[in-house]
Amino acid sequence: MQKLTAVEVHAEGEPGRVVTGGLPDAPGRTVFEKMKWFQDHADHIRLLMLREPRGQPALCANLIVPPCDPRADAGFIIMEQSEYPPMSGSNTICVVTALLETGMIPMTCPETRLTLETPAGLITVTAACDGAKVTRVTFRNVPAFAVHLDKVIEVDGLGAVTVDLAWGGMFYVLADADRLGIDLGPRNGAEIVKRSEAIRAAALAQLPVAHPENPEITGPTITNLWGAPIDPATHGRGAITLCTSGFDPARPHALPGILDRSPCGTGTCAKMAVLHARGQLAPGEDYVNAGPLGTTFTGRIVGETRVGPHPAIVPTLSGQGWIYGQSTWTLDPTDPFRQGFTIGDIWG
Repeated sequence: MQKLTAVEVHAEGEPGRVVTGGLPDAPGRTVFEKMKWFQDHADHIRLLMLREPRGQPALCANLIVPPCDPRADAGFIIMEQSEYPPMSGSNTICVVTALLETGMIPMTCPETRLTLETPAGLITVTAACDGAKVTRVTFRNVPAFAVHLDKVIEVDGLGAVTVDLAWGGMFYVLADADRLGIDLGPRNGAEIVKRSEAIRAAALAQLPVAHPENPEITGPTITNLWGAPIDPATHGRGAITLCTSGFDPARPHALPGILDRSPCGTGTCAKMAVLHARGQLAPGEDYVNAGPLGTTFTGRIVGETRVGPHPAIVPTLSGQGWIYGQSTWTLDPTDPFRQGFTIGDIWG
């Protein structure tokens, strides 16, 4: 009987299961290559962890793997319902919280510094610690950059839509929700998801992009609808849609994705890159971004650089995670649902 052990964590509302044991030894010279191996040879683990009966549409998962870079303390691979993202802010916060609070990496107070290897590259982390609790996670993300500003695409059901495309650890298509007349309140989640997936599908067809340093990373794979802040303590808000099945015009009432419950770390970094490209956010300024639950991540530009032909920012991102359980998941060899299952009532 297969057994996987995990720590159940959420970061500002977004669940990010951290799988700590029972994994196969993935080959690879980098964590990106290990990620590709899981994708090609062990994707059943992603399906087992994220689908029912062990998972649900909003759940993400992370595989703790040995790092390949000698500078790293640990490596991790991110798994979502439709892809293996190269980087994720909420999942990084979940991973750091799990590694330190369970003792997998020793905790020191008042802060612990560590380096993690992600598929997108190395990130440095500072965790504020009080007793046995991680009270804040701040990490220096991979450089973020805008690829396109103010491009017009044709979107089913919306017509001409002005969008930006940016990298924050994943490739995002960003659009102004207020300009489109879309309410970003959490009760409007169904419309947000449908419109976002239609925008993503159109952008993928009309404005495909690839990372200049790793052409295997393509997109856009995710949508960031943003709006003006409603809390004076914040600078903006966003609704990030993670794809679960893809928009199908023939099934307009089926939910093709799920809202990120958190403000989204890489989405916040992508938004910061767009603001900086427009001259609206300077190095050293905080950018407090609210998600659908009203929880926040705080970003800051700590440097400027270039990625291929693109001017880029070096962002940091801060937030908090909470462990809400530890679990052992099993797979009986006679179980007919060896890769989990989905049903259209909540999965689209």
